[in-house]
Amino acid sequence: MALGVESGLSWPGSHGGYRKQEGQRQRGQGKPTWGLPRAKKRLLWQLLLCAFGVSGLFLHRLHIVRYLEGLVPMGICPTDTRPLLRDNFTGGLRHWARPEVLTCTSWRAPIIWDGIFDPHEAQQEARRQNLTIGLTVFAVGRYLEKYLEHFLESAEQHFMVGQSVVYYVFTDRPEAVPYIALGQGRLLRVEPVLRESRWQDVSMARMHTLHEALGGPLGQEADYVFCLDVDQHFTGNFGPEALSDLVAQLHAWHYRWPRWLLPYERDKRSAAALGLGEGDFYYHAAVFGGSVAALRKLTAHCALGQQRDRERGIEALWHDESHLNKFFWLYKPTKLLSPEFCWDQQIGWKPEIHYPRLLWEPKEYALVRN
Repeated sequence: MALGVESGLSWPGSHGGYRKQEGQRQRGQGKPTWGLPRAKKRLLWQLLLCAFGVSGLFLHRLHIVRYLEGLVPMGICPTDTRPLLRDNFTGGLRHWARPEVLTCTSWRAPIIWDGIFDPHEAQQEARRQNLTIGLTVFAVGRYLEKYLEHFLESAEQHFMVGQSVVYYVFTDRPEAVPYIALGQGRLLRVEPVLRESRWQDVSMARMHTLHEALGGPLGQEADYVFCLDVDQHFTGNFGPEALSDLVAQLHAWHYRWPRWLLPYERDKRSAAALGLGEGDFYYHAAVFGGSVAALRKLTAHCALGQQRDRERGIEALWHDESHLNKFFWLYKPTKLLSPEFCWDQQIGWKPEIHYPRLLWEPKEYALVRN
């Protein structure tokens, strides 16, 4: 990636002085500054500029890089495909309302953006089906006191409002779970879990724990389940328009990146590994959901992959998220949520983000992972 273009520059000794220097270089047997031929020096500068550009892209600290990223086209949903896409809760989708973003996948799954669905129709359909929706969250160690109360209070205001909801809080300190006033038809259950010695193990143990819960009481009382990280909070309506058999969340930092730049697991020894030509999008493990049967399959796949990696003495780059992305490559999600459903304000303003539903909390890893 080129970060700049040289134009209109006047170097010392230009014009006649430049020719004089050239003659000196020729008499000096063609060895310019640094002892490198000019062609190699030019290549070195190009490599350095490319390295700076890529590092800026990965570190997310160069605002100009984030701005230029917004110029990368997302693609459009083919016109002949649009009439065939009918959501199971919102009916026909208004693809024409968001021409600037991609609203469907190559396998004809909708990507839900604000404005392309009717929220009232989704709510009525969910009530007609008399659904109970589960919401799971892990609050282990200092994550509990730092994030859980705000998460649950905001969920009561915005998550599946008007629907029957059961919260499942998995924690190593059940007695410390704060009291939250719940609305009618909404329950909160606390499930004890062991505290792991490393935060990475807490993250990776989640899939096994969820698999067992989905095969037990949670799977018996919920029709659909969403699994969320605790270090975020709701800011807008997160309703039945998000429901489907298998739901994936586009990662807010990576939804415009070309596939070859996406941070998939590349170590071929890992069960989560994806080749350079594999992968569709990069999905965020902070939000995923679906029917009980589909999530049982997802959590079993990820837990087994993590177990195989442990037996080989390796660990996927992004832990359970790496295995989640491998699963969604093999088994395509039936609905994708746009970054509006889980947004990070540190990215800055983006014109396509109209109405964020979830916002990331500031990451204080030094505090909560100690």
